[in-house]
Amino acid sequence: MTNPQNAPKRDKKDDNSDDSGDEDVFHDAHFPAEEEAQLLKESQEIKSEANQLFLAASYDQAISCYDRALASCPNYLDYDVAVLHSNVAACHLKLEAWKSAVDSATVSIERLEKIIPSTPLNKSNDTKGSEATKQDKKDSDDVVEISGEDEDAELEHLERLKEQDELRNKVLRLRAKILMRRAKAKVQIGGWGSLQGAAEDYQGLVAIETVSADDKRIAQRELRELPARISEAREKEMGDMMGKLKDVSISPCYLLDLVGGTNTIQLGNGILSPFGLSTDNFKFVQDPKTGGYNMNFQS
Repeated sequence: MTNPQNAPKRDKKDDNSDDSGDEDVFHDAHFPAEEEAQLLKESQEIKSEANQLFLAASYDQAISCYDRALASCPNYLDYDVAVLHSNVAACHLKLEAWKSAVDSATVSIERLEKIIPSTPLNKSNDTKGSEATKQDKKDSDDVVEISGEDEDAELEHLERLKEQDELRNKVLRLRAKILMRRAKAKVQIGGWGSLQGAAEDYQGLVAIETVSADDKRIAQRELRELPARISEAREKEMGDMMGKLKDVSISPCYLLDLVGGTNTIQLGNGILSPFGLSTDNFKFVQDPKTGGYNMNFQS
């Protein structure tokens, strides 16, 4: 999304390095303060123009404008980038482009995760993530006593804690907004996986302490209604799959490749496992008349 022309430049000594980490390099590299301020100002001016297009219901034009704002915004300013992607997701919702809305909202959430992680990505990070969250909260709740010995330093520390608390509140408010937008899009997409994802987003939404009462009420209502829809979608998709697999005719020349390869069996199990099935549930029976094989289901 970031315009390469506006990306911070690396030292020449890195020119022969592997480019696979370029995204991380550009994210971590910062512009000089004056240049960063100029780029951010330019991005915010374009964003204001896009906001006006959104209010005028010119959603396609607004998306193009938000993309321009993203190209001007320094890539490492995660909060500002997250806001722009959230606004793009809002445009896609208005256009009923549900998949694009999910994609934009997901990028926005990923950027907020870089600032304040919501949940650990895996068990190995569980303790680390919990400790980081607790520390953030502790820092924001610290009481600073002014002793008079170094009043300037203490006031500076107090100001820093205030800024951290304000950033945390901004991130939580934006995260709630994005989760709501992504969940709405997933509900519209429908299907077992998308509905399950919508339920997870609504669960994440109600867990945010700063979420508005109206949004919490909507999320709680959806969490009451979604389980039945998820179950119905699961049964339908499973039924459709079983219908397609029923009595599939297989030519003998392809049988060895189908049932004899470990990679193929693993692939089949990967497809079937969400339904609680495996390749062991299917039996190949040769048709004596044609020499072909039929695949039959057995529980």
